[in-house]
Amino acid sequence: MWASTHNDTLKEKMSAVVSALSSCQKKMGTGYLSAFPSELFDRFEAIKPVWAPYYTIHKILAGLLDQYTFANDAQALDMTTWMVEYFYNRVQNVIRTHTVERHWLSLNEETGGMNDVLYRLFAITGNPKHLLLAHLFDKPCFLGLLAVQADDISGFHANTHIPIVIGSQMRYEVTGDPLYKTISTFFMDIVNSSHSYATGGTSVSEFWSDPKRLASTLQTENEESCTTYNMLKVSRHLFRWTKEVAYADYYERALTNGVLGIQRGTEPGVMIYMLPQGRGVSKAVSYHKWGTPFNSFWCCYGTGIESFSKLGDSIYFEEEGSIPSLYIIQYVSSTLDWKSGKIVLNQKVIPVVSSDPYLRVTLTASSKEGSEQLSTLNLRIPIWTSSKGAKATLNAQNLDLPAPGSFLQVKWSGGDKLTLNLPISIRTEQIKDDRPEYASVRAILYGPYLLSGYSNGDWNIKTGSTGSDADWISPVPAAYNNHLVTFSQESGESTFVLTNMNQTIRMEKFPKAGTDAAIRATFRLIFDDTLEKISSIEEAIGKTVMLESFDYPGMVLVQQGTENNLVVTDPPKDTATSSFGIVHGLDGKDNSVSLESVTQKGCYIYSGVNYSSSVGMKLSCNSSSSSSEAGFSQATSFTMNNGLSAYHPISFVAKGGSRNYLMVPLQSVRDESYSVYYNMQP
Repeated sequence: MWASTHNDTLKEKMSAVVSALSSCQKKMGTGYLSAFPSELFDRFEAIKPVWAPYYTIHKILAGLLDQYTFANDAQALDMTTWMVEYFYNRVQNVIRTHTVERHWLSLNEETGGMNDVLYRLFAITGNPKHLLLAHLFDKPCFLGLLAVQADDISGFHANTHIPIVIGSQMRYEVTGDPLYKTISTFFMDIVNSSHSYATGGTSVSEFWSDPKRLASTLQTENEESCTTYNMLKVSRHLFRWTKEVAYADYYERALTNGVLGIQRGTEPGVMIYMLPQGRGVSKAVSYHKWGTPFNSFWCCYGTGIESFSKLGDSIYFEEEGSIPSLYIIQYVSSTLDWKSGKIVLNQKVIPVVSSDPYLRVTLTASSKEGSEQLSTLNLRIPIWTSSKGAKATLNAQNLDLPAPGSFLQVKWSGGDKLTLNLPISIRTEQIKDDRPEYASVRAILYGPYLLSGYSNGDWNIKTGSTGSDADWISPVPAAYNNHLVTFSQESGESTFVLTNMNQTIRMEKFPKAGTDAAIRATFRLIFDDTLEKISSIEEAIGKTVMLESFDYPGMVLVQQGTENNLVVTDPPKDTATSSFGIVHGLDGKDNSVSLESVTQKGCYIYSGVNYSSSVGMKLSCNSSSSSSEAGFSQATSFTMNNGLSAYHPISFVAKGGSRNYLMVPLQSVRDESYSVYYNMQP
């Protein structure tokens, strides 16, 4: 983050942390540096139960080495080499006292990216001890399988072994041995083809399952967050070496769907360990659930915090040459001070919405004072777009666009302006499972965004027989957010809200935003005049409406006669039984409304008087009510506020067998129950 921003406050904090750790290391006097005692390594070397001490050591070493690499902190490099000398001696002692096989056996415990950081250190110091120790953390029993190109990773702990592959990539960069480039290329291929979900993530309960058998793995314990963090590193290295768009496409997919949604909304320090992908799952309901800001610090907290601190990483890649060349592989609003190109590049991306199916990007460049430099831009044309309708212009002149899955190459200099409009469409992807009975299990994507549908386990979608997406899925108009309401009522010492509970209407305790209860307490006003538009919910007073359940799109609140429960179901042919007039509240209070039946004047949606827990709702008339007039007025009056939930800018309605689904990007979901995969049939 500091390397991108050069923020002085960050610099001061970085230096203070390094200085404090140096004091600790000097006081211990051996080179060892960790918050836990070195006795844990005695247990590690004796093959006794211990929880991954080298995993933490790698993080400390990597952080110190970054301080030297990016901030030129010589003290951090001295600390790193002293630590490595300590562990070099420990490993050598194990090999001398026992055998090298004993050392290999100890690596069955998770060691993080020890080989990676040691190869990086060797590239700086040239010390052969650092190279030898890196080799000793390469875990040949795993890399050997990949070297002979065997898809035999099932049963391996994913996040133990992905960092080993990252280390092998650094071995290739440091030594030039092509075997290790081949290893990581093959590894990426088999994970993508056989072991990854539509998010780009991998693993179930932290392990790899059988190849192309993922339909049996869908549950709450899918995709450990650390694995996605590390797979991004693998793909980044491969893109740097090959410039293949497929690796950039993967990076976008995994970042968009597997990283950006692991924090609960904008709440700092509230993150998840696993990303559930079963039917009717919730990020809040798994073994770890959401963490807490101050009392959780799993491995996925460390990688999660790092992921959000480096969102500017891997947007731009520079290629040296007589004419400077820049690869733009992620479309993110950002500014780049490109020193080789002698320009300041500004990238502006209009947020993607479902109602305008295009990715719209504008790039402008301003020359640095006194410089005129011709350069080359290479812009990724994602595999998910289409040539039909795509358009690129340079200084208002149309450019010929290459096919999706390649780069648009443009020569340009300061003062130029480039625009890029890329079509986005709905597409479906079959789950990676080659058994015929799972051929209909598919994920739904909109460009790079994986869509999830609010669902408690329902997963049947009817696509129709014409093959047209319009038969089964449609975007939610942006104006609909103005029509979302929540009706609340005070009773006793609590606030209750009108709620769709399993297609019956009840009053439930006021919920927290981002929960199932919040979406069940949100309704869309459908006006008698379908062309009606309002800019605020107050304009709805005096109008006739139907109340559509937010999480059951297409279903509305329906009367079943007086003193009978209200239900949520498909609109009846006679819409009068599902129509209500929004009138000023019978209790006479400001900002109060009542919902009067259109077919039975004087009859209103009625809760009860002085209730203290969940209560069923019915249609009741003043003339037949057992309540006093004041009690009746109280029980039929509500506060109408903006909906507790809102449509995401990317929202669709998909047609199901027995119900419809509101589809939103998985990254936007908080505690709500959802499904990622659907059984899609004509």
